This record gives sequence, C-alpha cells and structure tokens, in this order.
Amino acid sequence: MAIPEYSKARKLAQKAYRQDLEARRNPYLQVLDELLPYVETAGEADLGLVEIPISRVVGTKTAGRTRAFAGNFMPLLPETSEFADKWSSLYLSHISEGIREPVIACEFMNYYYIIEGNKRVSVLKFSDAVSVSGYVTRIIPAPGDTPELKIYYEYMNFYRLTGINTVYFSREGGFSRLCRLLGKDLNTPWDQEDRSRFSSALLRFTEVFEERGGGKLSITPGDGLLVYLGVYGWEGMLDKSMDQLRREIALLWPDLESLAAGGAVRLVTQPAKSEAGGIAAIKKLIAPARPKISVGFVYPGTTKTSGWTYAHDLGRLYLEDCMAGKINTRVYDGIQSAGESMGAIDQAVADGCQVIFTASPRFLDSSIRASIRYPGLKILNCSLNTYSGHLRTYYGRLYEAKFLVGMLAGILSDSGRIGYIADFPIFGTAAAVNAFALGVQMVYPEAKVLLAWSSAKDSDCEKYLLEQGATLISGPEMIAPSGSPSPYGLYRPGGDDGVSLASAIWHWGKFYHRILQTILNGNWSRGAYELSGESINYWWGISSGVIDVIASKSIPSRSLQLMELVKKQIVNDSFQIFSGDVRDQGGTLRTPGGVSLSPSQIVRMDWLASNVEGRLPRPEELSSEALQMLETQGIFMGKDEPL
Repeated sequence: MAIPEYSKARKLAQKAYRQDLEARRNPYLQVLDELLPYVETAGEADLGLVEIPISRVVGTKTAGRTRAFAGNFMPLLPETSEFADKWSSLYLSHISEGIREPVIACEFMNYYYIIEGNKRVSVLKFSDAVSVSGYVTRIIPAPGDTPELKIYYEYMNFYRLTGINTVYFSREGGFSRLCRLLGKDLNTPWDQEDRSRFSSALLRFTEVFEERGGGKLSITPGDGLLVYLGVYGWEGMLDKSMDQLRREIALLWPDLESLAAGGAVRLVTQPAKSEAGGIAAIKKLIAPARPKISVGFVYPGTTKTSGWTYAHDLGRLYLEDCMAGKINTRVYDGIQSAGESMGAIDQAVADGCQVIFTASPRFLDSSIRASIRYPGLKILNCSLNTYSGHLRTYYGRLYEAKFLVGMLAGILSDSGRIGYIADFPIFGTAAAVNAFALGVQMVYPEAKVLLAWSSAKDSDCEKYLLEQGATLISGPEMIAPSGSPSPYGLYRPGGDDGVSLASAIWHWGKFYHRILQTILNGNWSRGAYELSGESINYWWGISSGVIDVIASKSIPSRSLQLMELVKKQIVNDSFQIFSGDVRDQGGTLRTPGGVSLSPSQIVRMDWLASNVEGRLPRPEELSSEALQMLETQGIFMGKDEPL
C-alpha cells in the first residue's frame, strides 16, 4: 500500500511533468540509448564502484521504465499501482536502514544514466540524498572542438588523478585553474588526504552557494569556488566557520552573478565627453576647494628593471605635473607575488591612499580582494575582460597601433618574412598579433608573419626568428629603462645596430589624468554601470591619446603619410581593422558578410590570421610567470595545433 510520501513524490512528478510540457520539453526521463546514435564515441571504461552525485543522475540507459517517472525522477504512476507499493516499501527501508545495494549506471559527458535501480534513485532524490553507490561504465565521446567536449576531456584527466566526480565547470580551463589554486599540478595523483580535504571544502562551499540561490545561476558550484579561491585563497579554508564562509561568499555574490550573466563586461571604448564649458566653469566658481587626493601605484617591478613599470611611472610623473596641487602619489614597486601585492595595497590604504592603480594583470585577484575588504576604496587593475563588479579595470586597444606598425613592416620588408615576438597568451594578445598581420597583408599580401613567444621556457625569440628567415622583427614596445641599446618595437636585426624603426607606445598618463579628473569632478559613479550588473573595463584606443605610434625619420615620408591617413580613419571610426575578408589559419572566414568583429570578439580572440606562421602555446611550454598570468587572463591554453 502506498504511503503519504509517495503521494508527495507523485505531486512533485506531476508538477515537473506540466512544466516540461508547457516548455515543450520531454516530460520523461532522458534515455541514453536514444542519444548515442547521434554522437561519435571512442570506447568505454569500467570505473568500478563509485559514489555517484545524485544531482548528476538524469535518466536511464534504455527506454523500458521511463514513463513511470517524470523528468525529475519522481514517480508518475497512481497510488493504487504495484509500482507505488514497491516504491513505498523501498522508501521505508531507506528510512530504517538505508539503501545499501548499488545501482548500475552508465556515465556519459559527466551525466549518469541508470541501467538498474531507477526506484532507488527516485527514493534517494525525494529524500534529498547527496549520492548513491553504483557500478559505473563510462562511455567516452570522441574528441572534438566544442567547449563541452574540451571541458569533459579536462574532467577525465582530473578524475584520473583524483577520483573526484563532484566538481565540474562550465568553462574551459577550470580544472587546471583549480589545481593551480590548490597548489597541485596536472600530473601527480592525489592521496586520500588531498581528496578528503578538497571534498570537504567543496561540500561546505556548495551548501552556502545553494543557500543563496546558486542553483538559479547559470554557473556550477565549481565555477563559484574558483572565484572564491582566487580572492580568499585555499590556505585556511577548512578552518573557517560556516558563518565566516557565508559572510565571504555574500561579499562575492555580485561577482558570481556577473559570471553567471556570461562574465558581462562593459567595454568603455571612449573617454566620457566633458561637460559643456559654461556649466563646468560655473561649477568651478561655486565649488569649495577640494582636498588633495592621495593616489597609490602598485608596480610589478621597478623603473630600473621593468620597461612596463617604467612606462606606467612616466604616466604617474605626467600626472603629478599636470595635476599639481590636486593630488599626491605614492609608489609601491618591486611587487612580484599575489601575497606581496595584497600587502602593498594594505600599506597603501594605511598610508591614506583613496585611489589605487595596480599595474599588472597578476594583481587582479588581490585587487578584487582589496576592493571587498575596503568598500570605499577606488581601485583599478591594469587588465582586460574581468567579470568582477567590485573594481574597474583598464587597458589600451594596442591592436590599433599594431596594425599601423604592421603596415610599415610590410612596406619596409624586402623578404616577406617578418618576425613578431608576443609576450603572454592573455586577453588581447591574439588581437595585437592578428592586427599586425593584417597591416602587413594590406600592403604586402604574400608576406608571412613568424610568431614566437617570449614567455616560453628558455626562449630565444630573435635567434629562432632569424633561423626562420625573418629580416624585420616586431618586438616589445617598452623602451629599456636602463638606457641600454636594446631595440624595441619594429626593428631590423643586425642592421643599423638594431635601431628601432617604429613602435606602438603607451601614454598611461593621459588615462590616469582623465580618471582622476572624473573623480575630482564627482562623476566617478555617474554612469551607474554598477547598477547594470556589468563589470567596467576602460579600453581606450588611439583616439583617446592613450595609444599611439612613433616612427623613425629614416622611414620614407610617403610611407608615413599612408600610415597617418589610415590612422585618421581609425580615429574617426571610418575604418575597422577586423572587417572585410578576415580569415584564420584554417581558412575560415571570421567576418561573415564582411561585418566587423565586436569589441568583445576582439578581446576574446583565440585564433591566428591566415598569414601568421606559428601557434598558440601549450601550458607546459610556458614559464611560471606566464602561468600566473594565465590563471586570470589566459584564454589560449591547450591548443596543440594552429587554428
């Protein structure tokens, strides 16, 4: 005889059944045998007896009993049926002594389909069980290029090392990032203590994640855990109370919502227009004198050792000159690790800094952590395409200048073999490489751009490019701070003592000046981007003055005139670099109909243009510094062949 719990379970089934019908979805359990004929498989693997996450059980292997269950595994048959009696008996047995007999299941793409034990799964789902024991056979899909397949193959490698099947990600690279955040690699098996500690931490995080309604977000608990670990770190997580976890996750919730919205990033491509002269003048007359703003700059090196830091500090000095009496600045340099950057930010706040610029993508996680720790702090990180709503980020459209330098390279090349030294495979890098290549192609269609990566282990990029026949090389844009004769930008190796011919340059001071003037004018929040749930990234180009090109007087004047003509078209937005017939290395048209790529597509570009010889690097080929950058900004990892 059916018990009251069966009636409750059946009502849940009927509700799910109606909702699926209204949404024009299959109202019954998924059937794996109906799916497999349409996909290519690569074999099977016996996983043995495992604990199956009950939330990942979605259907049955065959169609035999599917009509007895709704899509949520709750029973549909009447209370008077023999099925109801058996379900009720099984439920009572579960309450008194637990369900001990394992089910038999297939796993495909990290979802489980029951061969034997459907009623056991139904009872356990109704009872809010976390897992069910089962003998599992994995059906392995054939490799492919879809994000889903790439994520699944990452999962299989992670499972091979850990035996953990309770964490999953909705984006590529999640498992490798998780291992790095935990201090693990992708080759060493985990011991029992490792598995136990991580599983406990994941369970505690998931509990709070679900409490706050994480199940309604289009991300997995694993996705959320990556954000949490990036900000708060792994060390000491298990020592925290549940109340502390709740407080920390509550502070991160806007970031998780932003991630669920697709990592929505508002790319601000132009500085805001100034107020009309008359209104601005009146405001200045009636406004009381404002106190000085204290501004901190956190640098990844020193002005003597890092061209990147040198360029940013030139911007700081420009700022002090043009905003004298309105600001004072402090420098925190030589910072290398995330821990050091957090300490530098803490010190800057203690020193009274109200605005802090952290001038490296490596400092992104510590910048997010600081923005949570100090809600009134205005902090900006020099990086691209982050989804955090707690701080703003900034970068430049370097690809615009790279296109112009590429044009000059094509004009000056006598061999059609032009080298390009890229640094880190992070957001925006492929756009810079491809823009340079398209600039070359515009004036020298047959020329090839030879790609090398300075972030690779033991790299000697110039030697490699010379061996490949390069007679011109586009190297780093940064002028050597030591004053050494090392060439930068576009140069001819060995000729004219390696003198630079042209280079993209940064005017960071113009960006810093505009941002601080916005703060002084009281317009920092006027756009109210925060209310939209989007992250803000200032991504200004040549038209803003933040990016430009300098060229040697040795370049023919007509060539410079052509470059200036195209530059004006870019500034006026009458010429789009990534428009027309733009093809990748595989010949695929990346601009269907000739329509220009969107800013987001340019930022996230992960392919190389048809006239580029080279490929995106594999993780094991990169230096430890590069791997740190890739944790937050990398999008190219794991591509074995040119795209």
